[in-house]
Amino acid sequence: MDFLAFMLTQCVNALSQAALLFFLGVGLTLIFGIMRIVNFAHGSIYMLGAFTGYTAARVTGSFWVALIAAPIVVGLFGTAFELSILRRLYRRDGSAFLMVTFGLALILGEAIRLLWGSEALQVKGPAAFSGVVFVLDEPFPVYRLFLAGAGIVVAIAIWQFLERTRLGLLIRATSQNAEMVHALGTDVNLVRSGVFGIGCGLAALGGVLAAPLVTASLGMAASVIIDAFVIVIIGGMGSFPGSLIGALLVAFVQVFGNYYFPDLALAFMYLIMLLVLVVRPGGLLGKEA
Repeated sequence: MDFLAFMLTQCVNALSQAALLFFLGVGLTLIFGIMRIVNFAHGSIYMLGAFTGYTAARVTGSFWVALIAAPIVVGLFGTAFELSILRRLYRRDGSAFLMVTFGLALILGEAIRLLWGSEALQVKGPAAFSGVVFVLDEPFPVYRLFLAGAGIVVAIAIWQFLERTRLGLLIRATSQNAEMVHALGTDVNLVRSGVFGIGCGLAALGGVLAAPLVTASLGMAASVIIDAFVIVIIGGMGSFPGSLIGALLVAFVQVFGNYYFPDLALAFMYLIMLLVLVVRPGGLLGKEA
């Protein structure tokens, strides 16, 4: 019974970790799927979401307001950045996007340090999800259960959005053949702006949700950006289901690897990525080159 309780709590731990990684990975893969941009600033966008959420929660006294406000604010910032900077680069070589987004990451890191300081800031989670519950006599944080549930709800919502709505149809069509979508009268640039904003908003949502666990700190970006790219590479660049599978794989490897083989957990994650690339160079659900 003790082993069963341990496995259950570790699995829920992994699911809550997968939810946070999914918010990062799905935003990154949506941006790449539409714009063919590898966004090096995605980790900094995630960090900006956490600090924006901290300010919103402190001003309003409500974590729920922060959970809504931060993704909207950061999403609008991402849209403005695409409109003002990235849109000028579409006719240039792909390396231009790498340089610009890397520069954005540096600028955001310094701007956050100047605005919020270098100290880690604690974000108080919702009171309804504080404390612990007992799973087979093992204590487990309620907030992690909330994270796992939030990840499932958001994943279903994104899937329904992409499959059932007209905008979702345009996004999928643009990712497959942007020229044809443009020829049919749709403003592809507008779709790109919207997707970049949505991707940034999803990263910010992950940052707000992570803040009560890890605090809002300047190290957030560096700690997640590698995981985000590993998820996208494993799942396949531009694949929404792939980002979900990649997040689950990485989270379970991290949680169980850190418990059983703490010195090798990172190596296991890279090993899985390497095996996937050997068998499927385009990722599990990505298109083959």
